[in-house]
Amino acid sequence: MEKILNRRKIRGTEKYLVRWKGFMAEHDTWKKREDLGNAREALEEFEERMNVEVRRQEKLDMAEEKDFRRGELLGKYMVKMLYR
Repeated sequence: MEKILNRRKIRGTEKYLVRWKGFMAEHDTWKKREDLGNAREALEEFEERMNVEVRRQEKLDMAEEKDFRRGELLGKYMVKMLYR
C-alpha cells in the first residue's frame, strides 16, 4: 500500500480508499478498516491529514461568516452575477 486517500461509511461500515504502490488511480480500492491491520502508520497519516484539512476548512468558514456579517460577501457575489 502506498497511502490512504479517503474514508467513507456505508451502513455502519467504515471503508478506506487505498492507493497501491506501483499502481495507477484506476487500481485504487475500498477496504474495510479491519482489512488494513498492518497499515497503522498509513491510517495515522491519513487521520492527521484529515484533521489538518478540517481545521483549515473551519478557518475558511469562520472568515467567510465574518465577511458575510459585514456585508462584504454579498457584494462579492453580486459583482460576479452582474459580470457573467
